[in-house]
Amino acid sequence: MKSYLFFCLQVLCTGVCLLASQTGFGQIRLPRLVSNGMVLQRETPVNIWGWAKAAENVRVTFNGQSNQTVTGQDGQWKLQLPAMKAGGPYQMQIDGSNQLTLTDIMVGDVWLCSGQSNMALPMERVKERYGEVIAAAVNPAIRQFFLPTRYNFQAPMDDVPAGKWELASPQTVMRFSAVAYFFAKDLYEKYHVPIGLINASVGGTPAEAWLSKEALNAFPAHLATAEKLKDSTYIKSVQKSEQLAVRSWYAQLRRQDKGWQGEKNWADPAYNASDWPTMQLPGFWEDAGVPRGNGVVWFRKEIDVPVSMTTGLAKLFMGRIVDADSVFVNGIFAGTTGYQYPPRRYELPANLLKAGRNTLVVRVISTNGKGGFIPDKRYELTAGGQTIDLKGAWHFQVGAVMEPLPGTTFFQYKPEGLFNGMIAPLINYTIKGALWYQGESSTDNPQEYYQLLPALIADWRFKWHQAGAAPSNFPFLYVQLANYLPAKDQPSESKWAELRQAQFKTRSVPNTAMAVIIDAGEWNDIHPLNKEIVGKRLALAAEKVAYADPTVVYSGPLYQSAKREGNKLILTFSNIGSGLMAKDGGQLKQFAIAGTDRKFVWATAKITGSQIIVWSNQVSDPITVRYAWADNPEGANLYNREGLPASPFTTDP
Repeated sequence: MKSYLFFCLQVLCTGVCLLASQTGFGQIRLPRLVSNGMVLQRETPVNIWGWAKAAENVRVTFNGQSNQTVTGQDGQWKLQLPAMKAGGPYQMQIDGSNQLTLTDIMVGDVWLCSGQSNMALPMERVKERYGEVIAAAVNPAIRQFFLPTRYNFQAPMDDVPAGKWELASPQTVMRFSAVAYFFAKDLYEKYHVPIGLINASVGGTPAEAWLSKEALNAFPAHLATAEKLKDSTYIKSVQKSEQLAVRSWYAQLRRQDKGWQGEKNWADPAYNASDWPTMQLPGFWEDAGVPRGNGVVWFRKEIDVPVSMTTGLAKLFMGRIVDADSVFVNGIFAGTTGYQYPPRRYELPANLLKAGRNTLVVRVISTNGKGGFIPDKRYELTAGGQTIDLKGAWHFQVGAVMEPLPGTTFFQYKPEGLFNGMIAPLINYTIKGALWYQGESSTDNPQEYYQLLPALIADWRFKWHQAGAAPSNFPFLYVQLANYLPAKDQPSESKWAELRQAQFKTRSVPNTAMAVIIDAGEWNDIHPLNKEIVGKRLALAAEKVAYADPTVVYSGPLYQSAKREGNKLILTFSNIGSGLMAKDGGQLKQFAIAGTDRKFVWATAKITGSQIIVWSNQVSDPITVRYAWADNPEGANLYNREGLPASPFTTDP
């Protein structure tokens, strides 16, 4: 009898669930972008779309006007609202078999923000640099919709898996893209128009990950990769085997780590490490004489802390560490970071520090390559307005030696995946234009970038225009690679310079502009902290290209042409503003010249009006000049008088 009753309950439950699912399907449903707090594009017809039962009438009422459409047989509906002036907040009502009401809607300018980690990097990562900006970030007219990472190789997706519109405040702005926020802040301060930011960016991604299948037809190797990855069974198999290998590596590391063995572990303040060798931090332990290899190395330092630093919260800054670290203060776990790029910033609770002798321990895991502490970063303990410098001698001991961590496949880096998962769901949403900050992950093959970036621009423009969501040449503003890696004292080849040249050449695509930031990078950090200057220079580009301001000087000098006179090459530039200058008032630097032998030497460069004359007594028959042609063109000082740097270039065709 009990089993029969259970069977009846199962049947009843199944019927109710089926009815509920059918009812849910029949009701109007909206994409997550079309939601409370959204910003709609001003001064152009705006798409509103969603899903409902086939043939269902849908009416959208907004700002005193009603528009209606009929749902297609595929369950999709779309209509356009007429062009509107900037304003808000407004409500929107959608009527069909059910009624939906959206609130706090603004009309302004909507910008798609995409690329890799330097676009994704949030204000939280630069909070120490921009504390006052964050505290003042009370502006409900600036809003962001952040997309979680999602890839798909099967087909373009029609909605994003999660996300909501957030209004800028000191709390929420911590999640905003730092570059995009400074961009929006500058535009709002000038035009007083609401700004909506759609942040679809993923760290480490090459350009081909953001291309559609149609665009990949021009890149057969990438297309073949994308086709192979349509086999989800293959992907799951690779992920399973790689995860197993990684877990096994870390398990073996833990078993072998001598720091966790013995009566006292090496994080214990009572452990006697006086006989450990010492090395100067920051630095790499291989450079200090530790045999090459990966695994675990423990570092210990004892410091004297005054009583005035012990009563409140403290912050421990440990620069950047390659690759992962766990930190212990007086034997208490204080925090961990799992990969090399984030700055190490650990907040210590009150009373963790004690007056007098304190023990700091850092357990560092090196997974591949050289392990250690990145130079020229912040290594200090701060509390109560006082600072203790942590650079200098630290004791260290190897805990375990391992082979490199087995590699893993980052499927989000593969062709087409991010277009399908993160861009395709957006193309119905009407936008003003796009911001693009990417290229670091494409430096292995800079020649391909000459085709990849223009292809991406054309691809996105076609998709948005086809959806009726943007003009066929909507503004596309992008960031040229910053200066990075150790500077060299002689002219040399550089893949970073080659990729910058590909970005430079992409300016020939109509309605594009490039922000030059070779003065905003850091030699030791692929994620430079100065995101304000990037946002400001993108905003200048927008003022010129998107807002058609004829008076704005939006760029530094851009090479145009060269002509030869004897042993000299005379260079002509556009975007000189009110004149060319050497920023530091000295001689122009980072100009190199070569003859037919292609052996570049440093050259003398002299400004003459709107031109620059370049020569070297070592080169009697010059054919080529390069400027700032290096990973890190330290000292490059050609600017216009508006304070904007010249783009690196070569006079080669």
